[in-house]
Formats: sequence, C-alpha cells, structure tokens
Amino acid sequence: MDLRGERGEGKVLLVGRVVKPHGVRGELVVDVRTDEPEDRFAVGRVLRGRMPKAPRGQADQNYTVTAARQHAGRLLLSLAEVTGREGADAVRGLLLLIDTADLTPSDDPDEFYDHELEGVPVRLVGGDDVGTVTEVLHLPGGDVLSVRTADGRDVLVPFVTEMVPTVSTELIEIDPPDGLLDDA
Repeated sequence: MDLRGERGEGKVLLVGRVVKPHGVRGELVVDVRTDEPEDRFAVGRVLRGRMPKAPRGQADQNYTVTAARQHAGRLLLSLAEVTGREGADAVRGLLLLIDTADLTPSDDPDEFYDHELEGVPVRLVGGDDVGTVTEVLHLPGGDVLSVRTADGRDVLVPFVTEMVPTVSTELIEIDPPDGLLDDA
C-alpha cells in the first residue's frame, strides 16, 4: 500500500502493521506487507511509524528494529522505542513505513512497487480509455486497483491476471466482467 505524503514528506510504502502485543516485554506481532521482510525488518533498520487515525499534521515517529523473528507463522518485532506490554499495546495498529526514495528498482519486469503504478493510464483490452490508477489496495480478499475514471468515479478492479492481463509502468490494460465499470 502506498500512502500519500500528507505530512509534508515524500511518498512512503507500507511494509507492516502492528497487530497486537506478544508477551510482556514489548514484542509486537506484525502483519507483514512486503516481499522482503528480512531486509525491511533487519536489526538496526529505522522505520517510520504512523497511527492510522492520527490527526492531520501529526508527524510520523521513527522506530529502530532491535530484533525480529518468526514465531508460529508470524513476525515478532522488537523496537527500541517500545518497551513493556503497555508500550506495545499503545502502538496496536501502527503502520510501519519506508520512504519510496530508499527503494531499489526490481530486476523482475513483472514486479512493481505500488507507487510505480499510481498515475498509470488504464484502458480496456479493446483500446478504450478507462482512467488512471490512483492507488493499489491490499485487501483481505486480494489486491485491487483503484481506478479514477474519466468522469471522476472511482472503480475498484481486482488485480488478478484474468482482469488485468497487461501491466507496465506506462499502461495497464484491463478486461473487466460486464457491469464492473457501469455507473453505480
């Protein structure tokens, strides 16, 4: 998920979300949102933290990773700035972010960071223009492209090969089922 730089900074990329505390020492259960957790959560890495409903204008806080380990299929993370069960409970829901400027481009032509697809034109496989990608959403049911149509509507298109057969940073072609692009 790519988050807008609402607080005066550049774009940031969501790499994880604190789900809940683990134990009494301040360890956190993290919902990982990156393909490279070993790099993004490496000891010494500084992550930005943002509460999802923080007031506009509130600055992000930096958090330094002091330990990361897998436990029962989940990532357990320790941050220097979070101590004890009470401290861990206070950051429940915290979004863990990195600056997109710090990312190295992927060598795989079929892999894209969310921010690379924002602003890319979208058209039907038949050639008709649809609109522009405004955001890539990572929902529990799967990834979805949020597309702003020429008439100003936002349409959600499941980001699956059957509906999005062509993806590049220059153009995205979609083949939606009947009715998906109709007025709501």
